[in-house]
This record gives sequence, structure tokens and C-alpha cells, in this order.
Amino acid sequence: MTDADRIKYLRIALVLIGVTFTFGLWPLTVVWPSGWSWHAEGRSYYLEMILALYATLGIFLMLAARNPLLHRSLIWFTVWSSIAHGGVMAVQSFQGHHNMGHLWGDVLALFAVAAVLALLTPREA
Repeated sequence: MTDADRIKYLRIALVLIGVTFTFGLWPLTVVWPSGWSWHAEGRSYYLEMILALYATLGIFLMLAARNPLLHRSLIWFTVWSSIAHGGVMAVQSFQGHHNMGHLWGDVLALFAVAAVLALLTPREA
């Protein structure tokens, strides 16, 4: 894959991930709560906080799509924070059978986001 192709696909991935983080996570918690929503009983301040953080990150990822090379630190933050967040949630998923759906939902999604961005992001200018 050429560098130009990598940047093109990275820009597309940043927009898709950004849109999903900004507008897609809340619907996923409604449609598939056992795979996307921790502490889903009643109003969840935790969920509201996570949705606000990811919506903000999503907006900045969409902005980064304009010129990904200028925003590599944000992209690498997204990669490593997704690995860290997904890793913690993967361990927590084994704390009771009711959490196992997360392995196929948000945990897998975070690892996929990290893998896609890591593979497409150039290491040097």
C-alpha cells in the first residue's frame, strides 16, 4: 500500500470512527446493552460520562481527518487509550456471566479501532 493510499484510508477511518464515537455509541447501548452499556439499570452517570468523553474524542478525530499527519499524537492517543480501556474491560468482563457480552461488543470494538488506526497511521512524517 502506498503512503498516499494509507493516508486516504486513514482519513476515511478517522471520519467513520469519529462519527461512531460521536453519534453511534448511545444507540448501541440502547439496542445491545449487554454488549455496550455497563451499569445499565436506571440512569447511569457512568454511561453519560463515557458517552461525553467519546463524543468529544469523536469530534476531534473527525477534525484530524483533514490532515492526519498533523494530528498523529491524537491518533496514537486513541490507539493506546483504546488498548488500555479495552484491556481493562476485557478483564472486567470475566467478573460475572452478565458481563461477557462486552467481549463481543465494546471490548472487541476498541481493539478493532486501535488496530485499524495503528496499521494506517504513518510512523514518521
